[in-house]
Amino acid sequence: MRDNLSASSRVDAAEAGSELECFPYSVQHDDEGVCLLVKMGPHRILLDCGLEDISSLSKGLNKSVRGANSPLPADLVLISHAHPDHSRGLLALHKAFPKLPIYGSEVTSKLLPLNWLDQDPQEISQFCHALPLRSPVEFQEGLVAELFPAGHLPGAVAILLTYTTQQRIYKLLYTGDFFLSNSRLVEGLRLEELRGLDLDVLIIEGSYGTSRHPHRRNQENQLAERINRAIADHCSVILPTPALGLGQELLMLLRSHHHFTGRDLDIWVDGAVATGCDAYLELLPHLPPSVQNFARHQPLFWDERVRPRVRRLQPEHRPTVGKSPCIVLTDSTSDLGEHCQLDTGPWLILLPEKIDIKVNKEYLAPTTVETYLLAQHSDGPGTTQLIHNLRPQHVIFVHGSPAYLADLTSLEELQNRYHVHSPAANTLVELLIGDTFLQPAAPETNYEGELTELGTVITITLPDVITADPRWRQFADTGLIEARWQGEELVLRGLSQRELLSQNSDRYTWTDVDCCGTCRHQRGQRCWNPASPLFNFKVTLEGYCPAFERLSSPES
Repeated sequence: MRDNLSASSRVDAAEAGSELECFPYSVQHDDEGVCLLVKMGPHRILLDCGLEDISSLSKGLNKSVRGANSPLPADLVLISHAHPDHSRGLLALHKAFPKLPIYGSEVTSKLLPLNWLDQDPQEISQFCHALPLRSPVEFQEGLVAELFPAGHLPGAVAILLTYTTQQRIYKLLYTGDFFLSNSRLVEGLRLEELRGLDLDVLIIEGSYGTSRHPHRRNQENQLAERINRAIADHCSVILPTPALGLGQELLMLLRSHHHFTGRDLDIWVDGAVATGCDAYLELLPHLPPSVQNFARHQPLFWDERVRPRVRRLQPEHRPTVGKSPCIVLTDSTSDLGEHCQLDTGPWLILLPEKIDIKVNKEYLAPTTVETYLLAQHSDGPGTTQLIHNLRPQHVIFVHGSPAYLADLTSLEELQNRYHVHSPAANTLVELLIGDTFLQPAAPETNYEGELTELGTVITITLPDVITADPRWRQFADTGLIEARWQGEELVLRGLSQRELLSQNSDRYTWTDVDCCGTCRHQRGQRCWNPASPLFNFKVTLEGYCPAFERLSSPES
């Protein structure tokens, strides 16, 4: 349902009252940022402050939420992550209300100053207090907050608020920006950590609406292939990006993708993107283990010895950049005409989808402008997957174009199970909680894992539902696994002690093991069983499929 209450309706709702309410000052329909005031009983919590102009917070002190009569716009502020659309108003908020406590994760507290590079770092480095992850913190009597890693950006968190009364316990989760998949520098949100919370309210982003994306690995390969073709055609490439997140992900992709490793190529990093890289280097202990391992063997970003060379773009370099094919990572707000000069290029300008970047169309060098997808948020199926795993009574969609959010709120699978809201700014959402609310059936278990590749190290992450299964203990009692192609699929097998003992010079001898080597349909290392999914594929002798039929005798 859409919330489009009139002013009088909002007053009536406020007078009627409920234990839980949400008043959005801003919901990021375009680029105005996210700023939500949540009321849980007597407690008022401001979630994010992406407003450029915070005057509405002062004007709405006594009007936005019933019972608000404090000189402060909230009792405390919780920040999901350091991107400007969630945090750029914090410095002005702190200066206007210095006694208002502001909290975020430790990493977020260190990244926030990048939003105000023109300010004195000492002045802005201390106003955000760091909270631990996965550890409940009681702010006021009956009000507890807990932070869970949300993917998307280092330090990004989903915020769980728990309000306890004598009658019942109320729980609200705000996702901020979240991403279920692993990316190059951030591990994705883990559903296992959030299942079973018995949520009343879920405030969730809907950046990509109901659209479905290819797996992130496919997105990376498509982008790398396009850049590779451009370089092969003697074309330089410009990638304008935000200062934090996407720029560093792109740099790690270019450093570790097989199209570019060892290639005689310069990658130039400019402006705030370079400053963001420096900030990431300070956060190395907080980055995934695979990234830390990569950094033990070579510098994470700046490296002029290993090809491709990653170099900070200095003013003295500008006259020569682009005279031979290169790659430039620069600020989304920079003037690209500074690069596309006479005697350079041609240039391919690649813009990220769903990020509004304005480009000047007048350049001295020939240019081509295209877009690419390298998602930083979960797509439609990922969004609904999270909702169905958490099964709240109310779902509030924010952060996305009105059309995309309308697509999500109109999904029957959501409308039939939950109270769905997509409020406009300055629209009070009253969240009535029913003790007899029937929880929808739990969704089917998803066994999808993740594959992360950095240099020559490949990490395969399996979900807990696989590793918690009793069969996992017997998967490989030797601690060794074997990976082999079987048709178009990669099959992992655990190796037993018996198999290792039966190993001869260069292969295993299969006797009583159920595998293609002992199947009656395997001839010439191909499967000849029409009922098998491997039919007519070349198979490894140690492979296996559901259509396996044992040889009746060695001669068969």
